Amino acid sequence: MKKDGLSLLLAALILVVSCTSAPQNETRKLPDFPVEPVNYWQVKVTDDFWAPRMETNRLVTIPYLFHMNEESGRVDNFRIAAGLKTGKHTGKRYNDSDVYKAIEAAAYTLMTNPDPKLKKQIDDLVDLIRLAQEPDGYLFTARTIDPENPAPGAGQERWSNLRVSHELYNLGHLYEAAVAYYQATGEKNLLDIATRSADLLVRTFGPDKRRAFPGHQEVEIGLVKLYRLTGNEDYLNLAKFFLDERGRYHGGEVYPKNSPFYIYNSEEYLQNHRPVLEQTEAVGHAVRATYMYSAMIEVAALGSWPEYARASEKLWENVVNKKLYLTGGIGSTGEYEAFGADYELPNEQAYAETCAAVGNAFWNQRLFQYEGDGKYIDVLERIIYNGLLSGVGLSGDKFFYQNPLASRGKYERSSWFEVACCPANAARFLATFPGYIYAHSAEEVFINLFVKSTANFEFKGTELEIVQETRYPWFGSIKIGINPNRVREFTVCLRIPGWAQNQPLPGNLYSYLEGTSGQIVVRLNRKLVPVEVDRGYLRLKRKWTRGDAIEVLLPLEIKRVIAHEKVEEDRGKVAVERGPIVYCAEGLDNGGTALNLVLPDSSRLQAWYRDDLLGGVEVITGSGLALDEQGKESRKQNLFLIPYATWANRGPWEMAVWLIRKTS
Repeated sequence: MKKDGLSLLLAALILVVSCTSAPQNETRKLPDFPVEPVNYWQVKVTDDFWAPRMETNRLVTIPYLFHMNEESGRVDNFRIAAGLKTGKHTGKRYNDSDVYKAIEAAAYTLMTNPDPKLKKQIDDLVDLIRLAQEPDGYLFTARTIDPENPAPGAGQERWSNLRVSHELYNLGHLYEAAVAYYQATGEKNLLDIATRSADLLVRTFGPDKRRAFPGHQEVEIGLVKLYRLTGNEDYLNLAKFFLDERGRYHGGEVYPKNSPFYIYNSEEYLQNHRPVLEQTEAVGHAVRATYMYSAMIEVAALGSWPEYARASEKLWENVVNKKLYLTGGIGSTGEYEAFGADYELPNEQAYAETCAAVGNAFWNQRLFQYEGDGKYIDVLERIIYNGLLSGVGLSGDKFFYQNPLASRGKYERSSWFEVACCPANAARFLATFPGYIYAHSAEEVFINLFVKSTANFEFKGTELEIVQETRYPWFGSIKIGINPNRVREFTVCLRIPGWAQNQPLPGNLYSYLEGTSGQIVVRLNRKLVPVEVDRGYLRLKRKWTRGDAIEVLLPLEIKRVIAHEKVEEDRGKVAVERGPIVYCAEGLDNGGTALNLVLPDSSRLQAWYRDDLLGGVEVITGSGLALDEQGKESRKQNLFLIPYATWANRGPWEMAVWLIRKTS
């Protein structure tokens, strides 16, 4: 063979190897969380509660996201930036992120449900993104389309207005999408775009380079995911750098009060009022906060910097004790989508953004992975069954941006938003929901959520199958099969929910009127096991063999909840829940109104399952009263309560989670 021919052959071989080789972390073990989730693609959910919602997410919501991104001009922005179409940038400067999040959610579904048509849609988008990326890796259609006249808020030059521009926020979602797509397909087309961009950030930012922080946190999480996949420590160090810049860098444009960007003058809004390690109170924009708090836990685990975890845990204590809605929602002030003061938890004015619920779920999952404590799963369970799930209508193409706990009947689900972060955020959560059910450390297997499902994963040198049979959350009976291929000694950590121990949520923000809960019953291979709870778990250590079975009976009782006396708006009121499900009254079922309903302490409440209502739900009924316009008792009213997450699926009606309490 001639020398030129040999050179070409060698070059081709090198190209093939470079395109198919595994990322670095597949050949060397990186430090990580002590507790790992069982991957969502290793768990098959088959229940009547989550499985239909996941299927709606896959077949309706995700295709709808692709359609609306196209229809709203979000995809055209990439075409224009790529030179394939003429025109101006349309929409918000952060709209690129909605395209990335849709790709991420779709990639997750490809992992479990291969779909050539969907894959081609993604690949076509990736081609556009590649063409829109500038030669040095810069990617931001709001500037690339017309560098001399970038979109409002983007700043006149690259990185010049990071408080407002969302340049780094967009990239964080790109990096998450790239990792998801690589995991699903093994193809590096989007990953190459992401690493080219991340390498530009590494060259641009740092202690001896450009000093700045992203106004909207997210790039930190994306960089961490790239680090976990590639092993490139520059990405982890840059994520930590962006965290460390907060509270130290106060530059940026100053906006007048009549500017739409005025709020970006506020250091608290941006969590920039103190260095992150000194922050002890959750303040500012709630979504940004949870993304930052999540990144702090990631940095602590991956970089062995435990002080970031301790700081994040202190912030969590503030939230669960003073700033968390009963539904798991956070962010009480609608004006700035932000946390309010301690105990400031209005109901009708509650913002409780869907994205904040998703971020809160991410944060609590990471705290659990770091600490192995079931209290974080108690909060996560509350979020996902209530404040998060309420963000997506049962049809899959109607959404809530905010999730109030009371309504006068004029708030309804929307088909889209100008700022459309919430639909895609909920979609990517639902696509990976199975990954929240089980987890494991080196010696322990955690059963965190009770969902009819089957998991198969490697553990202690053997294949382990876990099979759950249950109709939770409507029924409290659960059977769990533990089936290792070989006999192995390890500990099964069975979560005993706080609500089953007479505590609605960790902390003292909420409590039950009822003094005790029913008995928790656990059997191992038909023999009763003493229920001794250690950090939220019953720990069963033994040599496990195929066919071992755990049976659990949780007391799914109807409970009345009252709030801490400092929550002014909930004084004299009561809420109703059953297991992890928070209930509400809708006017449609209660004589046309809900805000005037009275629940006497003496009223006997009953639960019954309605398979003909709202996709199949457990409803709660009882006798109550309705006040007239002057606030006087005017009539008796049979109360009919539905799960909060399902409200407004039958049109706009009055709604209330907190009912007026009558003690006598």
